[in-house]
Amino acid sequence: MKKLILLIGLFAGTLHAAPVNILMITVDDMSADSIGAFGAKLPDTTPNIDRLAKQSLRFAHAHMTVGNCMPGRNVMFSGLISHNNKVEGFYQVKNPGWPHMVDLMKNAGYFTGIRGKVSHSTPYQPYAWDANLDTLPDGSKAHYKDAESFGISTTDGIQKAKAAGKPFCLVVNVSDPHKPFWSKVKGGGEDPHVPSRIFKADEVPIPGFLFDDPEVRKELALYYSSVRRADDCVGKILEALDKSGEAKNTVVVFLSDHGMPLPFAKTQLYHHSTHSPWIVRWPGVTKAGAIDKRHMVSAVDMLPTLLDIAEAKHPKRLDGRSFLPLIKGQKRKGWGHVIKEYNENSGASRDPMRAIQSKKYLYIFNPWSNGERVFATATTGTVTYRRMAALAKSDPRLAKRLALYKYRVPEELYDVAADPDCLKNLIDSSGHQAALGRLRRQLERWMVKTNDPLLETFRRRDDAEFRESVVQTQEREAMARRAKRRKKK
Repeated sequence: MKKLILLIGLFAGTLHAAPVNILMITVDDMSADSIGAFGAKLPDTTPNIDRLAKQSLRFAHAHMTVGNCMPGRNVMFSGLISHNNKVEGFYQVKNPGWPHMVDLMKNAGYFTGIRGKVSHSTPYQPYAWDANLDTLPDGSKAHYKDAESFGISTTDGIQKAKAAGKPFCLVVNVSDPHKPFWSKVKGGGEDPHVPSRIFKADEVPIPGFLFDDPEVRKELALYYSSVRRADDCVGKILEALDKSGEAKNTVVVFLSDHGMPLPFAKTQLYHHSTHSPWIVRWPGVTKAGAIDKRHMVSAVDMLPTLLDIAEAKHPKRLDGRSFLPLIKGQKRKGWGHVIKEYNENSGASRDPMRAIQSKKYLYIFNPWSNGERVFATATTGTVTYRRMAALAKSDPRLAKRLALYKYRVPEELYDVAADPDCLKNLIDSSGHQAALGRLRRQLERWMVKTNDPLLETFRRRDDAEFRESVVQTQEREAMARRAKRRKKK
């Protein structure tokens, strides 16, 4: 009888394996195609990330919901689209009305820790992470561009979780290649955080949405050198995980929060604005070198997926859905498009947009565009933008690109399968009207489902006067919020 009880106990034990650890690694402002495993045209940009990709499952069609940081990250950690999680810009939301991933993971028995992007990863500060790993074990503040410190922080987080007797859920956010880019001279001296490889202006590829120019090449060389420094950081994080002995029981999720910080990428909803290099490594579950080219996944799906991995409860309200079956290699219908949404930039300029993207098409609705209003994007301070503005005075092609960059048009349609750089607007093309109608209907259904405040504006998109009244109202509301925040300070 005792032997039987023992056997039953052993068998039951196999049904209740130890909770799996979760390590999410993000890089900041890195385009998917800057990574070797995702088609980089420049060799040797990301050897560590490429090595991880070979061990993992890659999603070929993964997208963030927006090309700016705080709104995008809060979508990821709430499972709610921006107009429902209330973090539409870069400001504190004290009572968001939804549980963050931190709350849900802690309720499930996890130790939670974060390194980098702390203020941009939650609706308000301070938030109740178990550990803020920006402070190193010796009490010093970690430098956000220092690769070695990312390894130290990861080790510290894992050790703290072990001391607490809990599985860990760590979010380690690498700053690069967010500006400031690596540079030989910084503040009058040498930048001490030197990438393991420095790229030269004459070897970098020019993205199709930009233009070839000596000054642009210099800025891209600094960008790609910063991509390499981000890869150095990822290498140190993964090395720390290996040394901890926890790699075999840890799900590693890697992604970028949006595209490169240059014109027509960051602070936009174009293909290269939101296309993110998603990698998932789960020992014993994912297959090494596997690529999912079938399904489209979105940042709004990340929270329910992480909760399913942790076998944690879902909150009552979610706009996203779990892609755990896809991680396990299953095929699912209904994953043929993603929804994207932009509202406000870090300077609190209000320029609302909505978009839907399939593997074939991208449709963008710009209600703010009236032919006069200038879009306030985060990339106007770049060398590349200044060159575009200067050259546009004598170059008709760049003058046209500059006009689109500044003023846009109310609606845009691109064949992203053939034109991922989004250079030719097909909104009036007779051969694409059926696809346009289908995308508009799908977007409208989503807007109805999620109670989007721009629904009526979208339905009356041909009414320029109505569009303008709605945008002006949003601008006044944004100004009132800014004034209220200044008064509090």
